[in-house]
Amino acid sequence: MKKILLILGVLFITAGFTSISFYPIDGYEYTGIKRLKRLELIKSGDIKDGTVLPPGAMKSFTDIQLNLFGRHQDSVNQFLQVDEQFQQDINGLFRGLDKSYSLTVLDITDPNAPKYAERNIKAGYQPGSVGKLAVLYALFVQLAKIYPDAFEDRIALLKNKSVTSGKWGLTDSHTVPIFNVETNKLVKRQVIASDVFTLFEWTDHMLSVSNNGAASIVWREVLLMQAFGDKYPALTETEAEVYFKNTPRKELTDLSNDVVNLPLRDLGITSDEWRLGSFFTSGANYYVGDKGGSTGTAIGLMKFLIQLEQGKVVDAKSSLEMKRLMYMTDRRIRYANSSTLKDAAVYFKSGSLYKCDRSKGENCGKYMGNVTNYMNSVAIVEHPDNHCYMVVLMSNVLRKNSATDHMNLATSIDKVIRK
Repeated sequence: MKKILLILGVLFITAGFTSISFYPIDGYEYTGIKRLKRLELIKSGDIKDGTVLPPGAMKSFTDIQLNLFGRHQDSVNQFLQVDEQFQQDINGLFRGLDKSYSLTVLDITDPNAPKYAERNIKAGYQPGSVGKLAVLYALFVQLAKIYPDAFEDRIALLKNKSVTSGKWGLTDSHTVPIFNVETNKLVKRQVIASDVFTLFEWTDHMLSVSNNGAASIVWREVLLMQAFGDKYPALTETEAEVYFKNTPRKELTDLSNDVVNLPLRDLGITSDEWRLGSFFTSGANYYVGDKGGSTGTAIGLMKFLIQLEQGKVVDAKSSLEMKRLMYMTDRRIRYANSSTLKDAAVYFKSGSLYKCDRSKGENCGKYMGNVTNYMNSVAIVEHPDNHCYMVVLMSNVLRKNSATDHMNLATSIDKVIRK
């Protein structure tokens, strides 16, 4: 993840963001995420602010299941065998389009007879906020190390341990929702250094509104978990600050890089298929440096989704909890904004990064970069009629609204699968 730079003049780089929300809306008591209490009150009619929740967002957190649990546990490659007819159908969607698209799609409607298709699977893209899934995975790796035999203690730590933003959460223009459960008032604002949230809430901010500051903070806590091990739950912020002050920068950089990347290698995802090289905010660079660059591929992210559904990302309970955190429960954007998905449960992460050079005299704007125009969509889709599939769509098509483009492709892909 390259840090988002704001350059006044003809050249600018920006990352896309829109207010969206994840995690099942009945999960407040389980997680302590205050935003979810507001969604419960909207659903019950106690809060009326015009928010309309899509039908597909109404699942209870107890309803969410792993679709491939117990199936082909010894192999990912069994799912990655191209189905000839399915491949032809998918190829037809891209006929005449720019070559700067990569795709993996796996139809698991019948998990005993999956259908797979692909396109440009090894092409590397700037992953943007999709990379936050690697931070999520790293968090659950560390939780399992601290409490190897007690999943309920892992959840309790997420729910009860609060940490302060500090410099790590700064320089992100994205806002976070702050809901007061006593007054039922919602405020949306940027993260400030004095903000305090639980680990669960910071993780939710990282995913639900794709807040870059929250992602850097969660990554920081993962680093601290690795450094302090079973002493982490009682770690004070003063002790953490002393650690960062006294530990050489290179050592911190190497450790922060390892904690998010080595777990991906354990899933058989190579460095060329998916890696993170830098934090999501420049505030983090006060402590750590960049290393190795960031990249993502359609095949690397599909390997992650398959093993998530198999329950192999850490373990079955961790995989399920991560899937819950990916569940979209409010406004849907980009790929997930397709009208064909309104009744479907969608587990989603999107990432974008575009760059404009206005000196060229070309049309350029939000999600329409003329230098780079990365848009990445990762989704698990579950329809009420039991059609179920996973898709990774990555593109870098210049001067084209990539948000609308991914939405339209979502419609087309869904029609192919459900025809």
